[in-house]
Amino acid sequence: MITFIISIIALVTGYAFYSKYLERVMNADPGRVTPATTMNDGIDYVPMPWWRVFLIQFLNIAGLGPIFGAIAGAMWGPVAFLWIVLGTIFAGGVHDYFSGMLSVRHDGKSITEIIGIYLGKQAKQVMRVFAIVLLILVGVVFISGPAGLLAGLTPTSLDFTFWVWVIFIYYILATLLPIDKIIGKIYPVFGFALLFMAISLITALIVKGYHIPELSADNFKNFHYNKENLPIFPMMFITIACGAISGFHATQSPLMARCLKNEKEGRKVFYGAMVTEGVVALVWAAISMSFFNGLKGLNDVMIAQNGNAAWVVNEVSYSLLGTFGAVLAILGVVAAPITSGDTAFRSARLTIADLLKTSQKPIKNRLIIVIPLFAIGFLLTRINFDVIWRYFAWANQTLAAVVLWTITVYLWQSKKKKYYLITLIPALFMTAVVTTYIMLAPEGFSLSRPVSYSIGLFFVILTLTLFLIYQKKSK
Repeated sequence: MITFIISIIALVTGYAFYSKYLERVMNADPGRVTPATTMNDGIDYVPMPWWRVFLIQFLNIAGLGPIFGAIAGAMWGPVAFLWIVLGTIFAGGVHDYFSGMLSVRHDGKSITEIIGIYLGKQAKQVMRVFAIVLLILVGVVFISGPAGLLAGLTPTSLDFTFWVWVIFIYYILATLLPIDKIIGKIYPVFGFALLFMAISLITALIVKGYHIPELSADNFKNFHYNKENLPIFPMMFITIACGAISGFHATQSPLMARCLKNEKEGRKVFYGAMVTEGVVALVWAAISMSFFNGLKGLNDVMIAQNGNAAWVVNEVSYSLLGTFGAVLAILGVVAAPITSGDTAFRSARLTIADLLKTSQKPIKNRLIIVIPLFAIGFLLTRINFDVIWRYFAWANQTLAAVVLWTITVYLWQSKKKKYYLITLIPALFMTAVVTTYIMLAPEGFSLSRPVSYSIGLFFVILTLTLFLIYQKKSK
C-alpha cells in the first residue's frame, strides 16, 4: 500500500514541478496566436475551453493500454509501479508535451509532418505509412476489446458481431463530423464513467482489505509465471505502453493542438493527460496484483484465460462493486478504448489527407478517405485479438522512440541545445526496448536473450553515434 501511495504522490509531484520545467524549456507564450484561431475551419480547427480539450485528450489516449496493458504488466510484480511512475514523468509526459506543442507551433500538423521537418523527407514518408498502419491497428484493437466487454453485459442476441457494427457506425460518424459535434459533446459522459471506474474500484479494494504488494529489492527478479518465462526487460516495457509512454499519443496530440486557445494550456492538456493516464494504470496494476491473492494467482488466472484481460475486468468489477457498480465500471472501461478508437481513425484520416494534400472541409473528400479506411479496419477485426494487440504494442513503442528522437533534434536545433538530454536519454532507452523486443519476442524473430540484448545494445550505440555525428556537423 505504501508503494502505491508513494507512486501516486510521485506522479502528482512530477506534474507540479517537472512539467513546469518543460514549459520553460518550450518557452510557452500565452500571447502567441494558436492554429485554432488562425486556421479555424469549423471541422478540425475549432477553439475550445482548455478543460474540454484536456478531457478529450485524456479520453483519446486512455484506451485499453492503461487497463489491459497494466493488468498484463502487473504479472511481473511491483516493479511495474516503478516503470509507470518513471516512464510517465520522464518519458511519456515529455513525449506528449513536446509532440503536442510542436504541433501547435507548426499549424497543427500531424506528427508525421513534424518528423519530416526535423528528421528529413525520407523519415517522413516512412513514418507516414507506419503511423497510418499503427492508427488502423489501434482502431481495430479498440473495436474488438469494447465489443467483447459489451457482449458480456447484454443478452446473447446482442453478440460480439452486433457490437462491432454499432461501434463501427459510431466511429464513422465521429471520424466524419466536426470535432465539437459528437466528440466534444459526449466525452464528458464517458469521462465520468472512466473516473468512476478508477476511483470506485481502488476504494473498494482498500476498504475490503486487499493487500497491495510493496516494491522491494527482491521484486526485481522475474515474477512472470508463464511457460515462455518472458523477462522483465524488454517485455514489461512493451506490455505497459499507454500507462507510461505511447507513440499513439503523438498521433492524438495534433488533434488537440488544433483546438488550444493558449500555449500555456499545453502543459495541462498534454502532460496533465499523460499523468492522469498513469494514475489509471497504477490503479489497475494495484488491483491486479492484489485481487487474485498475489502475483502467482494473477499469473495463473491470466494463463488459464489465455491472457484475456477483459475477463479480469469483469471478475474484479462484479466482485468489488456488485452488479450495478460493475456495469458502471465496465462502461468506464468500454469508454476508454471507444474514445481512443474514434480519434485513431480520425487521426488516420488527417494523416492521409496531409499525405494527399487534400482539404477536409468538403465531406466528399472525407468520405473518399474514410470508406477504404474502415473497410480495411473491418477485415482486421477477423484476426485474433491477442495477435493484433502484440503487434500494436510494438509498433506503438517504436513510434514513441522515433518521436523522442525527433524532439531531441528539435531541442538541439533550437536555442536550447543544453536541454536535449531531456529526450535523448529516454530515446536511447526506448530504442533498446523496441529493438530487443522484436528480436526476442515469439511474434518477432524469437532469438535467444544474449543475441537479442546484443542487437539492442548495437542499435543504441548506432543511433547515439549517428546523433553525435549530426551534432558535430550542425555546430
